[in-house]
This record gives sequence, C-alpha cells and structure tokens, in this order.
Amino acid sequence: MQDYSDSKPSDAALVFFETEHLKANIRTALAEATLSPWQRSFLSDVLSRLERYGSRTRLSDKQLTKLHQILRRDGAGHRGATPTYRAAVHRRRSQHHTRSFLSRQATWWGRRLVRDMIIVAAIAVVGLLYSLFETGPSRFLGMADTSPIATGSVEQRFTVTDGDTVHILGERAGTRLVGFNTPETFSPQCNDERELGNRAKSRLKELVNLPNVQLTKVACACRAGTEGTDECNYGRTCGVLKVDGRDVGQILIAEGLAVPFICGGDRCPGTPRPWCGRRS
Repeated sequence: MQDYSDSKPSDAALVFFETEHLKANIRTALAEATLSPWQRSFLSDVLSRLERYGSRTRLSDKQLTKLHQILRRDGAGHRGATPTYRAAVHRRRSQHHTRSFLSRQATWWGRRLVRDMIIVAAIAVVGLLYSLFETGPSRFLGMADTSPIATGSVEQRFTVTDGDTVHILGERAGTRLVGFNTPETFSPQCNDERELGNRAKSRLKELVNLPNVQLTKVACACRAGTEGTDECNYGRTCGVLKVDGRDVGQILIAEGLAVPFICGGDRCPGTPRPWCGRRS
C-alpha cells in the first residue's frame, strides 16, 4: 500500500477538512450555556451556511475574526481550527484572483490582437479597392494589339492627358508621343490655343478607341543618365502611337490639330506654338 503520510494535502482537501472540523466545533459551542443570544444566533447562522454550501461557504474577514473569538472563548479544544480555515480560504481567494487577473489579461490582449488584425485587413482592402477603381477626369480606355509595352497582352489601357501625351495605367509617369506637338490645354497662351488643344485631346481619345492601336516606347532626346527624371521630359517616357500602322501624330498634323516637332540626338528645338492669332 502506498504511504501518503508525507504528502501535502491540496487546498481544496484542507478546506473540506477544516469545514467539517469547524462545524463540529460550532455544534459543541452551541451546546454550551454561556453563549449570549447574539453569539448563539451568529453561530447558528454560520453553521446553517456551512451545512448548505460546505467548503464553498464565503465568510468575510470580520465574520471569521468574530467566529474565532467566540470559539476560543468556549475552550482550548477549539483553538486553531478557525485560523487554519481562514488561511486556506485566503489561499483559495488569492489563487482565484490570480487566475481571474491572468484570464482578464489574456482576454484583453486577445481582443486587441484581433482588433489590430481587423484594422490591418481593412486598410489592405481599402488600398486594393482604391487601386482597382481609381479614376481621373480624363480617364479613357484604349485597346491595342500586343506591343513592346504590353507583351503577351491583347489589351492596352490608356488615359489621355492631352493631344500628345498618354498615360499607361499602372505606370508612374505619362508617355510623351514624339514627332509632333499639339496646343496646350493646361497653360494655353490664348483662347484659340485652349480650344484647339481640347479638340486635339478629344481627337486622340477617338483614335486610341479604334482597333489595332499600338504604342511603342522609344528613347527620349535627353542627356545620358537623365531619362526617367524631371530633367528629361518632366520624368515622362517617350513613345510612338500608331493606329492601323499610321502614326497618330501624322493624323493630327493632317487635320490641323498638331505641328511637326522633331528632336535629334539629345536635344530638341524650341517647342512650336503657332496657335494664337490664327483662325482654326
């Protein structure tokens, strides 16, 4: 048979033992004739609660102290029972409070982690939706056959900035179409230039909406090492746009909406702007 003489009892077992011992002491005290009516009523109430709730009985520190005083008054045979019971109860309360605190901390951190994950996911979704549905005032979708700009793709999407500049969706900067110049729409020098620039822009939108549109990137006429920066064409790339094999610049020039503008090497001549003072 296994020897349990050196094993330490659990708090629960200790409280149960002390509860039964305490009930026995209270019954013995109630049999004494020296108790006052209040003491007898108090002990009877405590005994009733112990009978009903057993080791789950909750007594305040004040009640435990008063109980200890009454039982000690009745004789040395009852000494020690109440303090031991109180110590075991206090240990159980301390463990319960510790577990409750740790449980509350774990719950709080868990909720905070879930909240932070939801916030991060929401930001990611908003960013994705914004990138999918972002539109501008001059957004325009054009279609093109496969080209050096969209290898392996049958569709190429543009926004038209003005009569000689397009923006491939997904790229940081626009693409300046080379070989011609159209009237300015953002900083025109006169009303004639503004009106003619708007017409050139509308016409380019019509052209890129046709089938068989192909955009080919070419080197810009800039100093070596500056292409892709603001020092070269305001950071824009350069390209040739064709519809059914015909350069859109030649189409706009033929229709009076553009003029030739040919750069050579790493230099360009002064930008031609013969729009003001002429009738279009």
